[in-house]
Amino acid sequence: MAKRVAFLVASEGIEQVELTEPWKAVTDAGHEAFVVSPEAGEVQMFNHLDKGDTKQVDVTVADAKVEDFDALVLPGGVANPDNLRTHDDAVALVRDFIASGRPVAAICHAPWTLIEADVVKGRRLTSWPSLQTDLRNAGGEWVDESLVVDGNLITSRNPDDLPDFCGAVVEALEHGAAANPA
Repeated sequence: MAKRVAFLVASEGIEQVELTEPWKAVTDAGHEAFVVSPEAGEVQMFNHLDKGDTKQVDVTVADAKVEDFDALVLPGGVANPDNLRTHDDAVALVRDFIASGRPVAAICHAPWTLIEADVVKGRRLTSWPSLQTDLRNAGGEWVDESLVVDGNLITSRNPDDLPDFCGAVVEALEHGAAANPA
């Protein structure tokens, strides 16, 4: 049975490959993918610092409900999660997803949003290396590994880790993720 996956992003600054590769993995596995963002319209992806493609927003954060989706993916890019964590409703959606036990997958800089949602305490995770102090200060156990799965939380460090990350997202969709509340 097809699952519904929310890709939560800000209106710009999304690292393109960190959205498009997990999106492709999810849809190739027969599931549905949706762009969720604080604002309607299009989101602007980037290839590092250069503008990339745009993608249409399917659902605004204000209209998104955890129960409408089976999983949440948080792509990285420096500007994307930095912007996203300033939107209280987006942060609340992340917090609610973690609490629901549904899979939540974050790559690269995306754990900044997890920190803002106050959901990393007691959790083992990874990220882009520059976030390790932030994650430790928020009570998380940061490790330098390509993929870390801690209960329903899936994390990876960077685009080089996308094969592991995408595989873990699809695995969680097909076999579930056990909640591990902090």
